[in-house]
Amino acid sequence: MKTALTIAGSDCSGGAGIQADMKTMLANGVYAMSAITALTAQNTTGVSAIMNVTPEFLGQQLDAIFTDIYPDAVKIGMVSDKELIKVIAVKLKQYQAKNIVLDPVMVATSGSKLISDDAIAVLKQELLPLADILTPNIPEAEVLTGEKIKTAANMEQAAAQISDTYHCSVLCKGGHSLNDANDFLYGKNINGESLHQWLEGRRINNTNTHGTGCTLSSAIASNLAKGYPMLEAVTLAKVYISDCLNAMLDLGKGRGPMDHGHAISSQFTQMP
Repeated sequence: MKTALTIAGSDCSGGAGIQADMKTMLANGVYAMSAITALTAQNTTGVSAIMNVTPEFLGQQLDAIFTDIYPDAVKIGMVSDKELIKVIAVKLKQYQAKNIVLDPVMVATSGSKLISDDAIAVLKQELLPLADILTPNIPEAEVLTGEKIKTAANMEQAAAQISDTYHCSVLCKGGHSLNDANDFLYGKNINGESLHQWLEGRRINNTNTHGTGCTLSSAIASNLAKGYPMLEAVTLAKVYISDCLNAMLDLGKGRGPMDHGHAISSQFTQMP
């Protein structure tokens, strides 16, 4: 069985972060492991508290994983502390991690920055160059390029600029009122084939979108772990997340989670 590791924060409500990542990896047929960067007190209405782990403890988690069940892919989510970012970079290089999917969580949907400027600087310098693919949304792509993105052509230019800067593939995600469910993939496939491709998605009228970014990046990591080339890995991940949204799960008082296990059916999932 192929394996995948998620390095991210915990979402106690289960819709995003570590919990969403591990559900996604299970649903996509790989064995999931986790290294927790922070504990959060949150639900569908917002985040009320965050407690980072220490850099030493994060390093110990990563040592425990890589020296026993080596991951076939690694997904990295939100890491808000520059010292934690440095530890992740050191350990990924030490253990020669492969198939690294980095979701550069820096900007909230509202436009507010989620990590400090000095942490962003360390992220750019230490961690982004290690990634095989980055999955920024439009506000995050604007931070990475220093340019405003208002058109489809801007998305293409941003993806190319980020790819050239960090030498990795880039999935510039639509949404935020621009190209909604359509994303632009720029980079290279496993065989060296250049990728400059729009990937169309289904427009699904569902406001319960908590954890979509976490879920997409984890699905991509799962597919890379299984050996899919980059284009197929991203394409399958987009289909999976569309189906999760289309399941129309409705939980909580705010923007609820998706149904990560919509396709899992057995005698153990049946209601009495």
